[in-house]
Amino acid sequence: MSNAQNSTVPGLVLNNSVTIPQLGFGVFQVPPAETQKAVEDALEAGYRHIDTAAAYRNESGVGAAIKASGIAREELFITTKLRNGEQGRAAAAFNHSRRELGLDVIDLYLIHWPVPSQGLFVDAWKALEKIHADGGTRAIGISNFLQDHLDTLLEFADVVPAVNQIELHPTFQQRELAAKSRSHGIAVEAYSPLGQGADLGSPTVAELAETHGVTPAQIVLAWHLGTGNIVIPKSVHPERIRQNLAAAALQLTPDELAAISALDAGTRLGADPAVASFSQM
Repeated sequence: MSNAQNSTVPGLVLNNSVTIPQLGFGVFQVPPAETQKAVEDALEAGYRHIDTAAAYRNESGVGAAIKASGIAREELFITTKLRNGEQGRAAAAFNHSRRELGLDVIDLYLIHWPVPSQGLFVDAWKALEKIHADGGTRAIGISNFLQDHLDTLLEFADVVPAVNQIELHPTFQQRELAAKSRSHGIAVEAYSPLGQGADLGSPTVAELAETHGVTPAQIVLAWHLGTGNIVIPKSVHPERIRQNLAAAALQLTPDELAAISALDAGTRLGADPAVASFSQM
């Protein structure tokens, strides 16, 4: 497998001085049996940032791909996440993820959902702070935390989260939440960055794709990068994997960025973090 770096992907410096590649490869809903090949294809294409989660049940496939790639560990940035049902035993859950991935150190470890009905996310965060202090992870963060969850966490946190990974795409931008996160030095990472494909049908996106001679997905990903989001598109198709990565070389003008930003419709596609309570077990 090639060790060639894709030099077009910008790095974003987190609040603890760790650099994360701004464009990564996500494996949400990639079947475990297909994960190793998909990640190998992504690494071959030039991705160096891979995002998984214990709840996806494919950490071992990610780990197998990393091992098979022969790429130096320090060139890779690996994210995984704490299951909702394991917020009360985060240290054990972390160690299980570390074994599944075959890694001594995980670059970014996230609380996957706040699950406010459990009342455990502050305890989980304190456990993540200890994991981080002990050198198990280079950075810790959160996912799906709304403004009130963030307020509660920051009241008790000794370490400010490095990242808040949230549903974010042109028709659902969560601008207030993104602004609040950034105001605390928390980077915003977008999942479902293409609106699960729905946002690619926008006439605005289609027109810009035609203007630039690129795919609608590349336009939307370039918008994410141009507005400062970390973004983790997912595909199991090698050609699309390569196309998504190529979006890092595409720069939109301020007017083009604004045209896509104008598509915000407040349309959430995934679960609402205010009430989501699934265990992921």
